[in-house]
Amino acid sequence: MKKILTPVAAALGLSMSLSMSAAQAETITFAIAGPYTGPLTQYGEMVQQGVNTFVELTNEQGGVLGKQIEVVVVDDACEPKQGPVVANRIVNDGINYVIGHVCSGATIAATDIYNDEGIIMISPSATAPAVTEGKGYDTIFRTIGRDDQQGPAAAEVIINEIRPNKVAVLHDKQSYGQGIAQAVRDRLNEADVDVVMFEGINAGDTDYSAVITKLKSSGAEFVYYGGYHPEMGLLLRQGAEQDLDITFMGPEGAGNPDINAIAGDAVEGMLVTLPSDFTQEPDNKAIVDAFLEKGRDPGGAFQLTAFSAAKALATALEAVGEDDPILVSEWLHENEVDTPIGLLSWNEQGDLNEFQFDVFEWHTDGSKSLFEAD
Repeated sequence: MKKILTPVAAALGLSMSLSMSAAQAETITFAIAGPYTGPLTQYGEMVQQGVNTFVELTNEQGGVLGKQIEVVVVDDACEPKQGPVVANRIVNDGINYVIGHVCSGATIAATDIYNDEGIIMISPSATAPAVTEGKGYDTIFRTIGRDDQQGPAAAEVIINEIRPNKVAVLHDKQSYGQGIAQAVRDRLNEADVDVVMFEGINAGDTDYSAVITKLKSSGAEFVYYGGYHPEMGLLLRQGAEQDLDITFMGPEGAGNPDINAIAGDAVEGMLVTLPSDFTQEPDNKAIVDAFLEKGRDPGGAFQLTAFSAAKALATALEAVGEDDPILVSEWLHENEVDTPIGLLSWNEQGDLNEFQFDVFEWHTDGSKSLFEAD
């Protein structure tokens, strides 16, 4: 069973209950919280594909604790103001386990509620350090690295392999985009790379000609952009229209197939940091095949991190032997889980002890290849 609650319905309290079976003894409910309306829906779809694939495989084998897993999908549109609305709805419906939120802003806004109510939240995609940093949470986790890991990984490639003399760093003024842009800028500064621009743009704008003109006059030889694919796509396309011949790089939020329709041919050669391509691991063949049999793409940014979040919950539930989120949380803090993205363990604030980001080159046919310097 799968239901979607939109932000408007949640805010007005007009929808039906998220899940009539959330409290029923024969099922265990996993909520997925993410964008299912708005410009970033594909990220929510990536997470949903990963969770659904795990749940289908697990339910076919008898479920967890002898119970079937039910998935409930809740829409926050990637809007920070909807994070608490969605979190409160999940609390009110008695759901103990959340995979998401997907975007960092909505995640940050929701985490206090989950932790205060003893609900486990595992984000497969929210990378902002502020999700967990200094919060003292007990029930908040992620199955992806942080921007202060991803940003330096990107910066090291810029410093050691691309070696530009002048770099421009742009961001979308939001917690995710600005945070990772700052991490890149700071590492470039440490390496004495000349950052000639550090500037925010307005997410949702349609005309970035002014910033492109500024890029051209700055002498920048390389651009790093912190933010999501809609704005990156426009920057690439409008830059090409103004004969801006500079390579752009972005984080995993830019690594979305929809960017090809926005940027057109200008997307060729864009660089992105993404989780390692775990689909190539021989041990993951059966899981990859399960995705493909359902017409799903296992190779996106968040499908396998979401699959792994669901597996972590199920593994912990089986280990503790009962549907108790506090016991499950304690178990996750103290143990490792074998997942398609590796053997996962968490530190005291719920961040992974290890996570690998790689740099990929994006192509006009929608494919990507591991970046190799010329």
